[in-house]
Amino acid sequence: MVKVNATGKTPPVSVCIPLYMKERYVAETIQSVLDQTFTDFELVILNNASTDRSGEIAESFDDPRITVLHNAETVSAPENFAKLVPLTRAPLVKMVAADDVLHPTALERQVAVLRDPRIALVSCRQNMIGEDSEIIYRDRSLRAADLIGHQTRTTVLRRVVRHGANPVGALVNVMFRRSAYDAAGGIPDAPFVTLDLAMWLEYLRYGDFFGMEETLVDFRIAQGSASAGFGRSGIDDQVRFIQDLRRANADIVRWSDTIYSTLRTPLMRLRHQLIVSAAGNSGSSTTRAAKRVLALSRGASNSS
Repeated sequence: MVKVNATGKTPPVSVCIPLYMKERYVAETIQSVLDQTFTDFELVILNNASTDRSGEIAESFDDPRITVLHNAETVSAPENFAKLVPLTRAPLVKMVAADDVLHPTALERQVAVLRDPRIALVSCRQNMIGEDSEIIYRDRSLRAADLIGHQTRTTVLRRVVRHGANPVGALVNVMFRRSAYDAAGGIPDAPFVTLDLAMWLEYLRYGDFFGMEETLVDFRIAQGSASAGFGRSGIDDQVRFIQDLRRANADIVRWSDTIYSTLRTPLMRLRHQLIVSAAGNSGSSTTRAAKRVLALSRGASNSS
């Protein structure tokens, strides 16, 4: 079954949900989109041939702004992203993982920023939440002063190298211009663990960045989530991505950025492992300990 948007008009914003095996969370995600104070949007959901009730749950929502489509067979997550965005019609695009949550004013606040034609991409801060929507880690991303407000790609790229991972934000944090997506050729070829960051750096070739100090979204870390599934190989992919970024941008990246990045790498590996552990079984002592350490580390890492 296919459920198609019945409004007939082109809205200013397209919200996209790539959906795969998220029957526990997708209703909460969809409802958070429908509860937005900014109401002039379309919601396009592409079900990646889920074998659980994810597609059925998505189709159960009775709202004319929703389109639900289904892949005939499961494809990789990047392929699903690449199929999803061209199905949208709006000049502004927000992708939301099927287990993440928008706060009620997320669209309103980010649309306001993108009224400035110089901005290609806007991001906000996030809470990290667990499988029961409990907050594990508050106000993450955009913790460095040079990621707040209107910034150039050069400034963002240097901060990414210094950080050693993704200080900009995940899919749910960001809203971008469809024109930048099209100019960049869509979804870049990158390991999945670095795909969102690779997207942002490519789209910023076609406009500037704006970082918001507000926390407007919840990013879920739970058993079965993509972020929780990245082990040592995912960390290694992330390190290689940053190394390649340094080499490809030797005219931009300074010696001090490289030194800072190298010194920070062990901390990034430790934090990644803590996040993976925090996404474990809620009854596990290891999971509880990881959540406590993440909560305590918030203040110490706010400048990273």
